[in-house]
Amino acid sequence: MAALQVQQLTVGPLEENCWLLTDEASKQAVLVDPGDEADRLVDAVQRSGCTLAAIWLTHCHFDHVGGVAGVMRQLPVPILMHPADAFFYERAADNAARWGLTIENPPAATGQLAEGDTISLGEHAFTVWHVPGHAPGHVAFIGNDLCISGDVLFAGSIGRTDLPLCDPTAMQRSLMRLATLPETARVLPGHGVHTTIGRELASNPFLRGAARPLGA
Repeated sequence: MAALQVQQLTVGPLEENCWLLTDEASKQAVLVDPGDEADRLVDAVQRSGCTLAAIWLTHCHFDHVGGVAGVMRQLPVPILMHPADAFFYERAADNAARWGLTIENPPAATGQLAEGDTISLGEHAFTVWHVPGHAPGHVAFIGNDLCISGDVLFAGSIGRTDLPLCDPTAMQRSLMRLATLPETARVLPGHGVHTTIGRELASNPFLRGAARPLGA
């Protein structure tokens, strides 16, 4: 099987991580959470020599979807998201404005993600895990010794649980689920540096049980 390549593209004023996944064999690519700087993201896809096949969204907070419209104008592809985050997706521009930021509202999503779905990039398959808490429709993409965790798990920390529609108890369950992954699994978070499950089990107080999400 040809190698799966991963590129971290940190974009926007909230320094959100968009992940570009490329498959050498199929020459296909996926953008996970194109949050801003659409032209830069499109340029990265074109430089990869691959064809964009889809946009996958871990969740739909505005800093994770702010670049979707711009990417779609140049590279129209299916947009996959969990329907429980439609509230945020449909109001992304309004939500950004409340933070004093301007984004373009994304176009309608074309596909739904659900717990247990398998989605693929070439021969590389990922399983969709529904991991709510930070957002009701939050998912993680698990496969190829990767955990694309969005804003559930960060290096040394976790996503916020004090925003609208957050659920600290659900976040605790989601974290405990991620903690069952192999320690070698590489965590690609929505903000900050990449890490591993093993490193977080050893040092992250939220995975070690020494701390709990706010309100849990």
